[in-house]
Amino acid sequence: MSQRLASIATAHPKRLGLLAAAVFLVVAVIGSGAPGSFDVPRAFVDPGSDSTHARNQIEAASGESAEPAVIALVDAAPGSAKVASVAKTLEADPGVATVTRPAPGTPLVSRDGTSSIVAATINATATEKAVAERIMADFRGDPGVQLGGNAIAFTQVSEQATTDLATAELIAFPLLFLLTFLFFRGVAALLPLAVGATTVLGAFAVLRAVNLGLAISPFALNLVIGMGLGLAVDYSLLSVSRFREEMGRGAAPPDALAATLRNAGHTVLFSAVTVAAALACLCVFPQRFLISMGIGGIVVALVAAAATFLVLPPLLILMAPRLGKVTPKPDGTGRWYRLAKWVMRRPAVVAIGAAALMCVLAAPTLGLNWTGVDATSLPSSQSARTVFETTQREFPEADGSPFFVAVEAPASAGARVAGYAGALGEVEGVKESGRPAYLGSGVWRVTVDAPGAPSSDASQRAVGELRSVPAPFPALVGGGAAELKDSQAAVTASVGLALALLVILTCTALWLMTGSVILPVKALLMNFLTLAAATGIVVFVFQEGHLAGLFGTEAQGGIEQTDYLVMAAIVFGLSTDYGVFLLTRIKEGRDRGAADEEAIAHGLERTGSVVSAAAVLLAIALGAFVTSGMVFLKELGLGAGMAVLLDAFVVRALLVPSLMALLGRANWWSPRPLRRLHERVGPALGAAEVPSSPA
Repeated sequence: MSQRLASIATAHPKRLGLLAAAVFLVVAVIGSGAPGSFDVPRAFVDPGSDSTHARNQIEAASGESAEPAVIALVDAAPGSAKVASVAKTLEADPGVATVTRPAPGTPLVSRDGTSSIVAATINATATEKAVAERIMADFRGDPGVQLGGNAIAFTQVSEQATTDLATAELIAFPLLFLLTFLFFRGVAALLPLAVGATTVLGAFAVLRAVNLGLAISPFALNLVIGMGLGLAVDYSLLSVSRFREEMGRGAAPPDALAATLRNAGHTVLFSAVTVAAALACLCVFPQRFLISMGIGGIVVALVAAAATFLVLPPLLILMAPRLGKVTPKPDGTGRWYRLAKWVMRRPAVVAIGAAALMCVLAAPTLGLNWTGVDATSLPSSQSARTVFETTQREFPEADGSPFFVAVEAPASAGARVAGYAGALGEVEGVKESGRPAYLGSGVWRVTVDAPGAPSSDASQRAVGELRSVPAPFPALVGGGAAELKDSQAAVTASVGLALALLVILTCTALWLMTGSVILPVKALLMNFLTLAAATGIVVFVFQEGHLAGLFGTEAQGGIEQTDYLVMAAIVFGLSTDYGVFLLTRIKEGRDRGAADEEAIAHGLERTGSVVSAAAVLLAIALGAFVTSGMVFLKELGLGAGMAVLLDAFVVRALLVPSLMALLGRANWWSPRPLRRLHERVGPALGAAEVPSSPA
């Protein structure tokens, strides 16, 4: 296939170039409409959990949201004309079901009596985002009213994600262009950006098509921006560098293109499949956020490879005279070769030192705590966060974690349900339980108030205590705290399968490339070490608050769990990818008869510049997430960016060569049955050669 593509690009470069331009225009038209067109309500909860079923039962029976979806914080006393006007405006919205007005002495009045809360539920059949957008428009420009509640918070989260896309583009594109210009010099620097733009818009277009049948979270678009630009530049770096290198050896442009597609092209394809497989592991979790990020990762990795094969070949032929040539350095003279030799003269010292550095960075991971996504994930400029924090501070009676319990019982069972409600009110840490309300359709609702935010230890303990109270009828506990606990339980239940898939994919890929069972296990340990170090940095900054001011936030007390899983999948995919680049070249040298240490040195020399340059560019693309207004995307940006850099400059440059030098021939050990199998399937599936220098 690579030869056929090379032949077509050589024979008809202008036609293929026009085809690439036409494809770009189509995906630009379709993909440019992606921001703002994605919406997944409650993307961070487990749709099959007890808390979700409790919510669904109550909303189906009552015809309205299980809890106030909109909270209007009014700078006026209860009973004032201002409060009445706000309530009337909310009641006028066709999507609003009920409006609760504050009365003196109730939890909806601030401790000083000067501020009030007007709470509204929405119709169960209404679209939460549409209702929230209308209400936000109604009160826009009114300084005396600030809007909060779940409907407002998640609508603002979605809008913030769209805003962050533009910010990431404005930051990432200029930096990537500047660095690619430094690496390539001249017109060659335009090629990675052409592939990057095609990749991002193409992935947007594909996700819009997927969204027609399966709702996609808007955060998948943020992932597409970061990984799309990074992988496109990465693949362009490999391909353009190899093309210039082949011409530097004296090959004509058609022959240089054929060699590039045969070798670097094979590597690009293998990389895309590896990264896509790692992100696909997120699809085993039930939360729609994780499924969306998994689908987004699969799509962007495959589209990046497709864009590389479509855009680069005709441009390489047409622009060959202006791209320049790279003359390969004589063996043994490069700086990466000298670094490898220095490392292998003292492998134990280097291995211990590098591992110690990674362990120091990973140390804060021991204190890792989990948090969820709520209004505090938003920047302080957003009203939902202001309302949340003000309510906690100024409305002590309303500051809590309300639970709702759905009880399946006939209308005649009021006395028994009331007895059960009384038992719920006796649970330690619970403020009180309300009078049971029969909603119809055989469903009763019991409201229980507990102190603290949903993520607090007290609220999380209360979930278990409430669920342990014997119930005379089937009963399900719901509410924010219960949804967070169930979401974390769902992650715990599925993480074993996800890890097993990651391990199998990593070990299988590296076994196919090397034929060894030792190297895949060692690479797996390196991947875990890289992830632990990146996690430690994220915990140090965002959970503990050290240097958090540099990222425009403060200590969070924990790390958002689902976002962390996305980071882990990205780290594993890219670490395996870069590991393949190095190990393949080492194996090639060894297969040609070179001694183990010489093969290691040559392998690092041939891949060091490419991997390090690619890592810097990819870290910038992913690191653009730190400019997001949402904390959990900042965590992803810092963690993934640091992981890529640590993997390239510590693991690949120091740990891998030092450990390989210590193990010697044992690196390549494999049981006889697996050796025979590899002799049959390995050569056909093995990765191709990687270029030696980006400049």
